[in-house]
Amino acid sequence: MLAAAAALALGACSARDQGSSSGSNTGSAAAPSQAANAANPAGDGKAVCSGVSLAYAGTINGASAALGQNILRGADLAVKQHNQANPGCQVTLKQFDTQGKPDQAPGIVTQVISEADIIGVVGLPFSGESKAAGNLFNQAGLVTISPSATNPALSTNGWKTFFRGMGNDSVQGPAAAKFITDTLKANKVCVIEDDSDYGTGLAAQITQALGAKASCQDKVKTGQTDFSAVVNKISTENPDVVFYSGYYPEAGPFAQQLNDKGVTAKFVGPDGVKDPEFVKGAGAGASNAYFTCPCVPEDNFKDFTAAFKQIEGADPGTYSPEGYDVTTIMLKGIDSGVKDRAGLLDFVKNYDGQGLTKHFKWNAQGELSDTPVWSYRVEGGKIVNNGQIS
Repeated sequence: MLAAAAALALGACSARDQGSSSGSNTGSAAAPSQAANAANPAGDGKAVCSGVSLAYAGTINGASAALGQNILRGADLAVKQHNQANPGCQVTLKQFDTQGKPDQAPGIVTQVISEADIIGVVGLPFSGESKAAGNLFNQAGLVTISPSATNPALSTNGWKTFFRGMGNDSVQGPAAAKFITDTLKANKVCVIEDDSDYGTGLAAQITQALGAKASCQDKVKTGQTDFSAVVNKISTENPDVVFYSGYYPEAGPFAQQLNDKGVTAKFVGPDGVKDPEFVKGAGAGASNAYFTCPCVPEDNFKDFTAAFKQIEGADPGTYSPEGYDVTTIMLKGIDSGVKDRAGLLDFVKNYDGQGLTKHFKWNAQGELSDTPVWSYRVEGGKIVNNGQIS
């Protein structure tokens, strides 16, 4: 598929404005892809392949929407390329916006489940919403592959429909600790966590991995804007590195306030912080920032990046390639003749193949064995690849 990405991109552009959202599609007019339902029968007269659809469920709007939009665009690209290459098998991608909120996710997931033509779901992106709604997917027998929810406990609930498209935080935590101590040469690290399931889970992993080098810890809240108390504590501790376990909306101003206070420690954030919005929010504080992420650099895939820009009208971001990969796996299932939820669940459970980002083969808990972690840094106001953490 990627070998023909350029040709597919040109062909798919003409279909960008075909179709419209279904009645249950909660994506707003500002959603990144106006043509996720690229093969709407009412719009272009083509039959949906075997009467089946896929869905993206996760944040499209909301505080940390950029991370979800990255995944949605990756999924959208996979479906559009598939439909362009397979005129006799047009698959619909429906969008459902949870805004990344655990209290909203169950209601949205119920909507997804109620649409019988949806046989597979890309999402949910965040750990908190996954925890809140994962059992609903499991009860419905509807397979979900999350390209980004990293809390390790998600795969311990006994859900048969949950699969993860990257390494969890029991992988990222030790890798981040190794990067901080071996590459950044830090001996004193302050670990700051937010109150999300993601933030607290990852903070526990990295604190354990750092051992005595985790010299101070503190907590902040989602939506917090004034970090003066925490910043003052960190200034007194004088660490070599500050690790922020949370998301970019809070990490940006936090890094800026550290910089304003004169804290010279290197700032390290995980995948939830690795976004251009962090760089904007951190201002001068971003110049000393690094990131870890169980996501493969987008610039590793030239054909993918070119097609992404052409079709989606944006640069790929964190977890865009993973969103593309997991959607492609489900599309392969449909192309093999799968027509229902049980069939696609069985296909994913037994899948064994190479994707863009890694080799995909899941164990009984929905975890992968091939789970690379990469480091990144801010350079010239942009987030750039800093190398895989061995």
